[in-house]
Parts: sequence; C-alpha cells; structure tokens
Amino acid sequence: MRVDTIAVRLRPRTPFEAADLGTRLCQSAARDVYTCVLLAAVPIALVAVAAGRTSTWLAMLAIWWLKPWLDRTILFVLSRAAFGQRTSVVDLWRNQRQVWWRHLLHTLTLRRLSPWRSLTQPVYQLEGLPLLKSGNRVNQIRRRKAGAALLVTGAYATIETLLVFGVIALIMWMTPEGETPPLFDFSDGTFSPFFVRTSIIAYALVVPFLEPFYVASGFAIYLGRRAELEAWDIEQEFRRAFA
Repeated sequence: MRVDTIAVRLRPRTPFEAADLGTRLCQSAARDVYTCVLLAAVPIALVAVAAGRTSTWLAMLAIWWLKPWLDRTILFVLSRAAFGQRTSVVDLWRNQRQVWWRHLLHTLTLRRLSPWRSLTQPVYQLEGLPLLKSGNRVNQIRRRKAGAALLVTGAYATIETLLVFGVIALIMWMTPEGETPPLFDFSDGTFSPFFVRTSIIAYALVVPFLEPFYVASGFAIYLGRRAELEAWDIEQEFRRAFA
C-alpha cells in the first residue's frame, strides 16, 4: 500500500474512534457501496428463496450464513474509497474472481464463525497472503484489538436485532386497523406464518443496509493497527509536510 495515496487522515486513535471513522468512510462512499451491494445481494436472494421453499427459517439462515461473502464486496469498495478511488459495478465485475471466489470455502466455514472477522478480513482479502501463511499476520493484527473487534460485532448484532424488530413493528403499524394477523399461534404454540414471513423480509432489508457499517468499522480498526505497526501516521505527516 502507498501511504501517500491514502485519503483517510491517519493518527493515533482508540479502536472505538477508529470504528467511528469507519462509519464516516462508509457514509462518504455510500453511493458506491450500496450500488455494489445490490449486485452482490442478488445471488444471496436467490439462495434464500431456494432455501425458503424447504423451510421459511432456512431463508433467514441462508442470509446469515452468506454475510461474509457480502462483506467481501463491501470491503472491496471501502478499500478503494480509503485511497480516494470510486468503484462501479463494472469494477466489481472485473474483479469478481478476487472479491467473490478467492478463499470462498474458508470464508463460509471457519471465517463465518469468527467473532472478529471485520478486523481480520482485510488481511485475507487485501494483503494477498497465501491462506496457509496468513495465520501469523492475523494474530499480529488481532493482538490488542481482538476485544474491540468482538465488542463491535456484539454492538452491531444488537443493532441488527433491534432494527429487524423495528421493521416488523413498522409493517404491522402500516397494516389496516383490525386486519393485523396474530404473531403467535396459541393453538399449537408456534409463531404465525405472518410473523415468520415478516421476519424474513425485515432481515433481508436490514442486513444489506447495516452490514456496510459493520465492515467499515472493522476495516478502520485494521487501518489503525497497520498505522500503529508500521508508523503510517508519521510517514503520512512527513509526506504532507514536505510535499
């Protein structure tokens, strides 16, 4: 990475200040991020629909399981935005082999269950290391930052849950008075089909909206860790001073 081309101002930050920087980066690149997310979400939607034909809850599980695959698209756009580059759907399509298919099995298995994947994903995706040789680098990046990354994951999981229930409540609120179906079927002790379908719709709306901010927060913590390890902030200030 060329430090002189980084568009983000590097300085010592706490992990949570870095996470806030990530949300601002996501906001500044929102147009590119969400345009590319829409393209990447199409295969996820197809898998969810296919899973939903077997069981409605499998559709939600499919969306949850494929989140890291969606994260790769988001990180691709954000990593370019951090260097002042715009990203179009054409750029994403041209780089689909690296973004979508590289380390796919690892992304959907071991990486899926990682509680700090937003912090370590840039190592696997951006640094170009062979998968079997990336362990030491991941441990180095994660050292002293794993706790913050874990808290970020927990915070966004909580926000995601609240937003899902908020969307469900909004859908119920917009239903004509007296026609709102029950959420729970007391006759057999299960959730009603209306609640299940509404939950899937809410989850499918919330994930593409919120996931870019989660990825951006972890990416900013990663940049802060790189700056800490490699003195990027000092180099950047020298380059600015003597430009």
